[in-house]
Amino acid sequence: MKVFLATIVVVLALAHGSQAQSTQVEELTKYFQDLSAMVTSTTEQLVQKMQAETFMEDGKAQLQQIQEKLAPLAENIQAQLNPLADNVQAQLKPLVDNVQAQMEELFRKVLDQTKAITQ
Repeated sequence: MKVFLATIVVVLALAHGSQAQSTQVEELTKYFQDLSAMVTSTTEQLVQKMQAETFMEDGKAQLQQIQEKLAPLAENIQAQLNPLADNVQAQLKPLVDNVQAQMEELFRKVLDQTKAITQ
């Protein structure tokens, strides 16, 4: 950036000596100002992108640590719930089978009555 500014100063000093070239100097000055603004903008965008990437990497690392801490707890909970779920399923199976048999019987009755009405 310092070299860039020094270059602008040299160009302006050389151009100052000649009045005939003042238009060209103004154009060069405008060009260097635009270039400086573009470099500044690009640098700011790059810094923001790098900060965002660093933030994402930090977040991933924190999530990994949380996952490592929660994995044993989740395994423990699953080990405790599996027998409970199996027990509940074993108790509900006869009830579900009974309800299903009743529904099938009710469906057969409705079907038989519908056949009787249509004949």
